[in-house]
Order: sequence, then C-alpha cells, then structure tokens
Amino acid sequence: MQTKLMMVLSAAVLAALGIAFTFLPEELALYLDSEPNPLEVVLLQLLGALYLGFAMLNWMAKGSRIGGIYNRPICVANFAHFFIGAMAMLKFLFRYPEQPFAEWVLCAVYAGLAAWFGLTLFRHPLPAQQAG
Repeated sequence: MQTKLMMVLSAAVLAALGIAFTFLPEELALYLDSEPNPLEVVLLQLLGALYLGFAMLNWMAKGSRIGGIYNRPICVANFAHFFIGAMAMLKFLFRYPEQPFAEWVLCAVYAGLAAWFGLTLFRHPLPAQQAG
C-alpha cells in the first residue's frame, strides 16, 4: 500500500483547510451562512491551527513506515479524525442536502481518507524492497 501518497494527500487536504480557516475565518463563516461574531472567528482560527498541526505531523511522517504496529498512533489519530469527520458530515448533509457541492466533495474526500487509513491501520506495511 502506498502510505507515502496517503500521508502527502492527507497533509495537503489538512493544510488547505488549515490555511483557509486560519486566514479566512470571517469569509468562511459568511460562506456557511453564519454571521461571524468574534468568538466564532477565533474558534475557526483555532480549528485552522489544529488542521495545520495535523498537516505538519502527516507531512513529517510521510517517509516513515506506517501500518500494523508501525506508527500506530499517527494512523489511529488520522483514522479517527477522518472517520468521525466523514460521519458527522454525512449526517449533516443527509439532513440538509441543499448544501453546496463543495461540502459533498469534502465529505467524499474525508470518507476516502478514512477508508484508506482504516485499511492501513489493520494491515502490515509492505517490506521495504516492495514499497514504492
């Protein structure tokens, strides 16, 4: 399994979200039909900081062996984040299906990464000579 690609892709997704929430919290709140108040803005910026921190973790671990017992905490944390996030978005989107297409795409990306991290979590990594 290509864990390097998985880590780079997840780092890119999380970094894009982190940069957006850190530097555009008011604009994103307006896009989500919410009147941004100071507390909401700072909470969105904190969310951006979390995303950026997670992105950096994944970027730094991209060259490491991941799967089975190797780097299990990183794999479990990513799986939990993407799985719980995908389930929360699915619940929201099925309840309010009129949401913008971008939210459906983000949900699909989260579900795909959750599945990929879930498979990686319970499989042993490829031997070093077979890894790509």
